[in-house]
Amino acid sequence: MASSSVTFLLLFIIVHLADGFMHYSMKHCAFNSTELKDIEYIHSFYYNKLEYLRFSSSLGKFVGYTEFGVKTAEQWNNDPAMVNNERAQKEVYCLPNTEIWYRNVLSKSVMPYVVLHSTAPPPKQHPAVLVCSVYDFYPKQIKVIWFRDEQEVTSGVSSTGVMENGDWYYQIHSSLVYTPRNGEKISCVVEHASLKEPLRTYWDPSMPKSDKEKIAIGASALILGLVFGLAGFIYYRNHTPDPFLLDSKKSKNTIKGSKDIFWILPN
Repeated sequence: MASSSVTFLLLFIIVHLADGFMHYSMKHCAFNSTELKDIEYIHSFYYNKLEYLRFSSSLGKFVGYTEFGVKTAEQWNNDPAMVNNERAQKEVYCLPNTEIWYRNVLSKSVMPYVVLHSTAPPPKQHPAVLVCSVYDFYPKQIKVIWFRDEQEVTSGVSSTGVMENGDWYYQIHSSLVYTPRNGEKISCVVEHASLKEPLRTYWDPSMPKSDKEKIAIGASALILGLVFGLAGFIYYRNHTPDPFLLDSKKSKNTIKGSKDIFWILPN
């Protein structure tokens, strides 16, 4: 994957505050490789946030953007020592720092993980929306592509763009608005510097995993409740006398008692 231009701040060298006015200068390097030809050194001068003067290694001289800046640029460009010093900064300062960045930061990569899920469609639009969420990847450059039956899809596709997590990692969310067809295969393909080959994730139109888990938990709870209920019923039956048996025993005792009394009474 081709690298894009990267810029990093080198140094604030002058800051003056007086009666609410601020003057400062800033140096930075813009680069897209470690080759000297792909590096640009820029030294900018600001007054109250307005850039009035700049030295660029691509031009090799100072350029003014205000009346004062134009006069200053003309004066400094006539000073060979000052111009040569600025030109040397590209190799003296930018080149070694660019190599450090590539070696310790830009050459590192972290693989993304993908979550493909459906969401409610916008009003008055197609009946289905899929979202391909790509999380925790580095570096920033990434490409997300949709396929239907192995054919790339471009219509109905939108993206949030790459967003920073705030911890050096990034995320992006791409959505596909479409009309489902029976038997079709829809996939989200991610291309990133950390991947040896594109990462393809297929959409499974069956019940989402979360719903399956909820149903499984509910069924387990129901079965467990039935087991405990049956066990309680059996325990109750084994430890509670049968009222029908009690009535039968009482009847027998009454009959026996009546016979005893009959024989005791005189004729």
